[in-house]
Amino acid sequence: MLEQWRHVHNVIVPPAAMDLEDVRQRSARYLLENAYLGDVLVGCSTVRPPEAEAGTEGTTATVIARVLPEYRGRGFGTALYENGLAHARVLGARVVETCVLAANVEGVRFAERRGFVEIERYVLDGESDLWLDLRLEPSAA
Repeated sequence: MLEQWRHVHNVIVPPAAMDLEDVRQRSARYLLENAYLGDVLVGCSTVRPPEAEAGTEGTTATVIARVLPEYRGRGFGTALYENGLAHARVLGARVVETCVLAANVEGVRFAERRGFVEIERYVLDGESDLWLDLRLEPSAA
């Protein structure tokens, strides 16, 4: 399961590619799930549990849905996102965020169509790829 999750993650966000040990460590902190069409891997998701955020009310969780390019536009991303959002809510999240590699235009549009708005743009130290953090507007939740 972790190797398949890693495969999808690395295809979708190659600048943040992980080895299997990275994924094992992540799986100890976050909910990682895979999505299948029959026996065929089509995507994966990550739910980072809610964390209290200084200066805000409530808790913030991160929900990320990834779908392999050849399976996009068929509802898999929506299913992954809705499942992740529901899980975040069960864990007590009142604020939901996501992060998207800016070059992944389809991913940015997917998030925006679901009510996410950009809150931050950044480049990681020593890197050149632009990342976007987006927050779900309360009216979309």
